[in-house]
Amino acid sequence: MKHLIVYCHPNPDSFNNAIVDAFISSLKEKGHEVVFRDLYALRFDPVLKVSDFEALREGNTPSDIVAEQEHIKWADAFTMVYPIWWTGLPALIKGYIDRVFSYGFAYAYGEDGKMNKLLSGMKGLIINTHGTTADLYSSMGMYDGLKITSDTGIYEFCGIEPVGHIFFGGVTQTDDAERKRMLEEVKEKAVSLFE
Repeated sequence: MKHLIVYCHPNPDSFNNAIVDAFISSLKEKGHEVVFRDLYALRFDPVLKVSDFEALREGNTPSDIVAEQEHIKWADAFTMVYPIWWTGLPALIKGYIDRVFSYGFAYAYGEDGKMNKLLSGMKGLIINTHGTTADLYSSMGMYDGLKITSDTGIYEFCGIEPVGHIFFGGVTQTDDAERKRMLEEVKEKAVSLFE
């Protein structure tokens, strides 16, 4: 299976980076192909501009958007790895979605007015970390809200089949043993979710 992994964290020494490393190594051990896109390392521009709209409407998609869309077209599976900040997506990954999942590429309306989900056939996974404890996020209904906005509002809207959404809470307060357990879970899910 061909995997596109889009990663968003400014600190290369973060636990998110360890998650990505564990995920990629587990996929490769099972013979999967992987393309990794680190949005910070790429200096991806997250700002959707009027010029983007005009270029897309004229069929002149900006080259940085085309590059990312080509990776998506190549992939069978799309995984995003990022921290939850202020109960949502970091601005950089939200901007990636805003610009790359454009009308006519990720979705479109047919002549009958019905939505065409243009990324159908792909599988999708999201892996998130957050500093707040898992118990608190769960009791607040935050996990349900995040799944609705990301799994349903982004993935399903475009036809990507969500196969999982992994949350690791309280990562700033956990010890090495717990982090090791989390990484083992990532490795196991890389195998079980994409068999």
